[in-house]
Amino acid sequence: MKRVNVYRNKDDKNGTLVAVEDEDIVHFKTKIGVHFEIDVNSLRLFSSNGSEIKDVKVLRDNENIYLCNNGMGDSKSCDNVEKSMQELSLSTQTKPGKAVDDWITLNVGGKHFTTSRATLTAKEPLSMLARMFAEDKNVYLMNPSATDSIGAYLIDRSPEYFEPILNYLRHGAVILDKHVNPRGVMEEAVFYGIDSMIPQLNQLIEESRSSCGINQALTRMDVVRSIIMTPTTSELRFQGVNLSGADLNRLDLRYINFKYACLSRCNLSGANLSHCCLERADLSHANLEGAQLLGLKALCANMEGANLKGCNMEDPAGSRAVMEGVNLKGANLEGSNMAGVNLRVATLKNANLQNCDLRAAVLAGADLECCDLSGSDLHEANLRGANLKDAAFELMLTPLHMSQTIR
Repeated sequence: MKRVNVYRNKDDKNGTLVAVEDEDIVHFKTKIGVHFEIDVNSLRLFSSNGSEIKDVKVLRDNENIYLCNNGMGDSKSCDNVEKSMQELSLSTQTKPGKAVDDWITLNVGGKHFTTSRATLTAKEPLSMLARMFAEDKNVYLMNPSATDSIGAYLIDRSPEYFEPILNYLRHGAVILDKHVNPRGVMEEAVFYGIDSMIPQLNQLIEESRSSCGINQALTRMDVVRSIIMTPTTSELRFQGVNLSGADLNRLDLRYINFKYACLSRCNLSGANLSHCCLERADLSHANLEGAQLLGLKALCANMEGANLKGCNMEDPAGSRAVMEGVNLKGANLEGSNMAGVNLRVATLKNANLQNCDLRAAVLAGADLECCDLSGSDLHEANLRGANLKDAAFELMLTPLHMSQTIR
């Protein structure tokens, strides 16, 4: 049920409050005609903008309605209505504010949006838009802004982010298209003062981050593109970058900085990682079979469960691979050339080091518990303080009990 204010004409200040139920226009006119003692057959109803009302469904709550009786008993009534409409239009032109209109067109960043005044004022009465178009004695409380050639109010903001805000004021839900960034809508919501919209936008931003946001892993194409675009004289840095699961096999990755990067489960088989910085990088369960690791710097890197079978770490130029403190628990290094490698205090528990070349390798303080060193060459290797519990030394080229060169 709605309530409307009924006046005899625009000059009448004493209106009558009438309840409007789900009824047709005839019953509604009959109710008004009985109250004002007017013949229903000659009665016409007009809205505040001068439009004749033919259906009660178009009426809104608290709307003003004006009567026109074109019967013989009141021949001047319709003229009075028309005259009062004209006087209202003329009088509002002399006022500093603008006359209230139920439909408003906004020009936001060059795009036009048409909406009702109720949409802009009802849901967020303290917002900037509500204060721009609030009504006081049929005049806006504050002049909204300048207008363009068609009378639309100009707002110098992004139309792409304004549309979701307008839809939210219409139905109360935040619905964004795939190409619309929720962070951009958030900035506009703060600007317009649409406070009730902010919690929903925060949730959308968090969901966007978790699904495909800042932690999304780079692909092989991303790495190749970076390599191509970087001059050979400049350092290429993937420091802290997420490359988890990327297929980087057989790529030339020399001298790249992968410090703190996530390379977990990466395919680096046959890749050239010589002189790379892998300090504290995560290469757990990565495949580095046959990779070139000359002069590698992998201090405290995590290579747990990684496959380094057949890797080459011996540099003819004399630079040594530094893998001090690295985690190689359960890793497979079978047949790798690790001459001179620095594995001081490294963890190699349950690692497979069969047939490895470990000549002059530094394994001091390393954890070699249950490590399989069968067939390995440990000539001049430094095993001082290493944990050799349950380690296998079968078929060694230089058995520990016979070699005097092992320190």
